[in-house]
Amino acid sequence: MLAKVSIIVPTFNQARYLPICLDSAWFQDYPDIEIVVVNDCSTDDTRRVLEEYVRAVETEEVSYAAHYDEAAGRVERCTHPRYAREGRSLVLLEHERNRGLSAALNTGFRAATGDYCTFIASDDMLLPAMVGELARVLAERDADFAYADMHVVDDAGRILRRFALPEYTFENAFCHWYLCGICKLYKRELHEKWGWYREDVNPQDHEMFLRFAMNGARFAHLAKVLANVRIHGPERQVVNHDVKEWSRLFTQSKELVALARRHAAGLTGKE
Repeated sequence: MLAKVSIIVPTFNQARYLPICLDSAWFQDYPDIEIVVVNDCSTDDTRRVLEEYVRAVETEEVSYAAHYDEAAGRVERCTHPRYAREGRSLVLLEHERNRGLSAALNTGFRAATGDYCTFIASDDMLLPAMVGELARVLAERDADFAYADMHVVDDAGRILRRFALPEYTFENAFCHWYLCGICKLYKRELHEKWGWYREDVNPQDHEMFLRFAMNGARFAHLAKVLANVRIHGPERQVVNHDVKEWSRLFTQSKELVALARRHAAGLTGKE
C-alpha cells in the first residue's frame, strides 16, 4: 500500500504564483496526495485566488478531440473534469494575523495526515514526478528523508541554472553550507520525534533538517531535477528574502553550519 503524502503550501502575498504552485502539487504522478494551504493573512488577492481555485477544482471541465465520425463528417470530443478528484484532497487554513513562515509551516504540518510530507514555497513549482520519485527513494533505501536537485528559474519561469546537490553525508549536507532541503520528501513522524519549525529562526528548514540529522535521521539524495525554485528581482523580495531579513538569515545560517561542524567533531550532543 502506497503511503499518503501531505504537501504543505504556506503562502503570504504570492497570489500571482499560487495557482501554478497548486497545480504542480495536484497533478503529481502519485495516487494519494493531500494539499494543505496556509494563508498567513495575505493582504493581496490570495483569498480570492484560493476561492477561484476551489471553484475550478469542483466545476471546470476540459475536452480533447477523440474520434472522427466519418459518416457524420464531424470530430467528436471527449469531455472530462479538469481536476481529477480521486486521490486528492485540498485543505485551506488561514491565520487571522500574519505570524510568519515558521508558524504557517507548523499550522500546516500539524494539520497534515500523510505518512510522508513536504512543503513548497507558493511561488515555486514541483515537477510531476517529484512525489513519486522521492517516495520510491524513501521506500527502497530505507530512508527517513529524501531530497533531489532543482532548476533555479527567474520570475518568468526561465531556467537560470541547475542546482545539483551532493550525495548525502552529514558533512556534505550541513558542514559546508545547507545543501539538502529545498526539493524534499520526508516521514511526518520525524516531527513527532523531534519537534516543529522554530519561529525565532529565519532559515527554519535549515535548522529543522539539521536537527533531524543530528538526531540520527537517515537521508538519501536523488540526482534528478524534480522542482523549479523561483528567484525574484529586487522589486519582489518577500518573507526570508526581504532585504531587512537577508542579513539575519545569513547570520543564523552561518551559526547552524558552525553547530554542524561542532557536532561532526563530537563537540556537541544531540539537540
